[in-house]
Amino acid sequence: MLSFPVRVALIAALGGFLFGFETAVISGAEETIQKLWQLNSAWHGFTVASSLIGTVIGSIIAGVPAQRYGRRTTLKAISILYLISAVGCSLSTLWIMFVSFRFIGGIAVGASSVVGPMYISEIAPAHQRGRLAGSFQLNIVAGIFISYITNFLFAGTGADSWRWMLGVMVIPAGLFALLLRTIPESPRWLVLNNRDGEAEKIFAKTGETDAVRLIREEHELSKHGTRESLFNGKYRKPILYAVLLAMFNQLSGINAILYYAKRIFELAGFDQAHAYLQPIYIGAANLLFTILAMAFIDRFGRKTLLIIGSAGMICFLALTANAFRGGMSGNSFVLFYLIGFIAFFAFSQGAVIWVFISEIFPNSVRSQGGSLGSFTHWIMAAIISWTFPVIVEGTAHGGFYSFIFYSAMMLLQLLFVLKFLPETKGKTLESIQKELGIE
Repeated sequence: MLSFPVRVALIAALGGFLFGFETAVISGAEETIQKLWQLNSAWHGFTVASSLIGTVIGSIIAGVPAQRYGRRTTLKAISILYLISAVGCSLSTLWIMFVSFRFIGGIAVGASSVVGPMYISEIAPAHQRGRLAGSFQLNIVAGIFISYITNFLFAGTGADSWRWMLGVMVIPAGLFALLLRTIPESPRWLVLNNRDGEAEKIFAKTGETDAVRLIREEHELSKHGTRESLFNGKYRKPILYAVLLAMFNQLSGINAILYYAKRIFELAGFDQAHAYLQPIYIGAANLLFTILAMAFIDRFGRKTLLIIGSAGMICFLALTANAFRGGMSGNSFVLFYLIGFIAFFAFSQGAVIWVFISEIFPNSVRSQGGSLGSFTHWIMAAIISWTFPVIVEGTAHGGFYSFIFYSAMMLLQLLFVLKFLPETKGKTLESIQKELGIE
């Protein structure tokens, strides 16, 4: 039987499953949608990125209700947005309707990327926090994997197959909404809002022996105001770490690969049937190496995983760029190169980003810090996803230029991690702040 913190964390992490499914499912429908509404490369890129524009908004606004109304209440609202998006996208008859419902789904994704990891990090014991917060990322990649499978299964069902691809998300979204009714509010949020009795009961279930001390510390923070500004000069280090890590996450090109996987494989010479099948291999590798990362994140630490991953991504992105440099027809090596990239991404950046960002900000500004990291992540994701088809379709060497750029960015990430990034494994949230010099 699952322990209380594990059960609660896994339910909250279902928001990550919907996050992954919603973002990657478009890969199976994007070409059909482009033909249906006769979109040029720029408007097609915008249509795919419309969800990401929503994620930017969602990441900005999520911290406000999470701080005012609680983490669980905000997660419930997010589950409703996922449901609306799934139904709306599948039934859209006009381009503007489709873009609008994709935008709503994006708001849910952006908000999930802030509130989900925040909730899990605040309820998980320190010795389990890496694995439990990492379960959010595990659910993201599981959602991506399942979306590739459902895309493949629905691909041959007729002209409206894309509607089934997008509409099937109502099932996990409905399950998420129901299960959220069974979990408690974040105990740290309860303390900040002077609800010590409720927090004590939850801390007792999570097994945190220093609950009383934590509550007193949180009371001291609340005396100084729970609406403290993130940009008051005290939090320069965590802001820098969160922003740069989030930027590098997307400058790896991960979302360009996930969103345009089918198109990339068609460029590599695969026929349409195989172009739907190959992303499943990528999704499987993503899931497998995320599971491995979860096993090691609390043993090796966040920084070690990032160093290993950066080195691997530099290599495989450069190999992919070189493959795009010559004739692409029948270049089966692209599949192996992209699987190699995904493996190292999943083992490092994919597993670490949401864990690390949820750890490095103090409780009084964690919702603001999470929003900043997520906002940066999604701004970069929107830029990468919008421009990728324009670059690839605009020049014969667009694929080479894109992937060599991603490889160079991972070299910069490696230097940043080696020189600046701190290690946070096995430390309480409060001790991390002290080591960062935050009083």
